[in-house]
Amino acid sequence: SGNSFEIIIIDDGSPDGTQEIAEQLEKIYGSDKILLRPRARKLGLGTAYIHGMKHATGNFIVIMDADLSHHPKFIPEFIRKQKEGNFDIVSGTRYKGNGGVYGWDLKRKLISRGANFITQVLLRPGASDLTGSFRLYRKEVLQKLMEKCVSKGYVFQMEMIVRARQLGYTIGEVPISFVDRVYGESKLGGNEIVSFLKGLLTLFATT
Repeated sequence: SGNSFEIIIIDDGSPDGTQEIAEQLEKIYGSDKILLRPRARKLGLGTAYIHGMKHATGNFIVIMDADLSHHPKFIPEFIRKQKEGNFDIVSGTRYKGNGGVYGWDLKRKLISRGANFITQVLLRPGASDLTGSFRLYRKEVLQKLMEKCVSKGYVFQMEMIVRARQLGYTIGEVPISFVDRVYGESKLGGNEIVSFLKGLLTLFATT
């Protein structure tokens, strides 16, 4: 690609064997390209970002799931989009253009669509996909947003975009295909849904 890069893998005791695979990749590609930074237990998405950011040396940070639900083929499109508009954030969207979701059952699709719709109505964020996590950030912008965001878990993604709009950062979007994981299992459950609704109401009340 012509871009220098490093891959930082944060694993919070995931049930899908991420850490074992990452260790193999580290041996193949070297610890200068693959940086494995595991944590003993699930501590939330926001703290994982902070943990990973401490080790990032580049000017831009791409954040994505490591189970190929987010395909690396979209990364060059994120980079092109960022250069095209000099955006502070480029967010992958499943709900615009030729973006989409594959492999989810009806219940999961309804939860995702419903969460996104409610968020759009209440917060008017100006971005089409608030709950996705495949994004490119300018490093200093990500650091500033991390200082402002207070949410944990799945609400965190939504708050990042809302706070970015508040602070006047520019956001571009790239349509992506999200493919549900083949191995392992999702950590989305009833507790996460309740937390999401609580976080959404908190954001509505404070933004």
